Amino acid sequence: MATADSLHSLLTQPRCALGVFVPAGLHPPHVERLHLDQIARAGASLFEVGLAHHDAGLDGPVIKAAYRRALRRGNLLDHTLRTVEHAAGLRPTVVMTYWEPVSRHGPEHLARLFAVAGAAGVMVVDLPDHQAARWQAAAKDAGLHAPRLVPRHSTGTDLARVAAEASGWLYAPASTAPTGYNGPLDISALADFTEHLRAASPLPVVSGVGISTPALAARVAPLVDAVVIGTPIVRTLTTDPDQAPALTAAFAQALTPSTFTETRA
Repeated sequence: MATADSLHSLLTQPRCALGVFVPAGLHPPHVERLHLDQIARAGASLFEVGLAHHDAGLDGPVIKAAYRRALRRGNLLDHTLRTVEHAAGLRPTVVMTYWEPVSRHGPEHLARLFAVAGAAGVMVVDLPDHQAARWQAAAKDAGLHAPRLVPRHSTGTDLARVAAEASGWLYAPASTAPTGYNGPLDISALADFTEHLRAASPLPVVSGVGISTPALAARVAPLVDAVVIGTPIVRTLTTDPDQAPALTAAFAQALTPSTFTETRA
């Protein structure tokens, strides 16, 4: 599938890519499309579109509030599909979701819907172990990648199992806290973890969660194939959307090789 191929090409290029997380339904569709256009032009090379969920246990207060706002708008799945369709016309796009809506709509059905909308993949952040094989098969049949979030505590056979069940990329959280964490990052621990992931799988490694500033993005960039920003952008889209392009550009600039080399030195 062309969208899956474009995602692979993006994540295997030498430069660290910038992914931007946008929850579908935060704004009316025509406003949301404008925001996606602006963020893409400002430097995003990958979109992650969040399918809102009422029990987003891995997310912090900013994204949870955005999800509640999206849920109040109603017609959530249709809105998310339209958001994915527009985002995928701009940049490779991956859907981020929890297992409950996947189970409720049916893994095979939902995978086909997102594939038709143009998604390159779908990452189920809390995928139950006993459903992994079914989801992997559903995604593959639809022509989607199925990235996996790998908990930091994963080692040995657990890490190897999750890596074997993934396609597209492995997601290495930069922090063990929920999304929205804005404290310091243990870069050495993240470096060790990404080394373990690369030893376990040839898949690209993507990092997010806690990459709250461009300076932190610059420190993480040499370790991974893409950095994803979520809460900083969602907060801006909620409170002052006109600033979202400038914030995206600041993170994109931080991922240029000269910038993160200087930051590491």
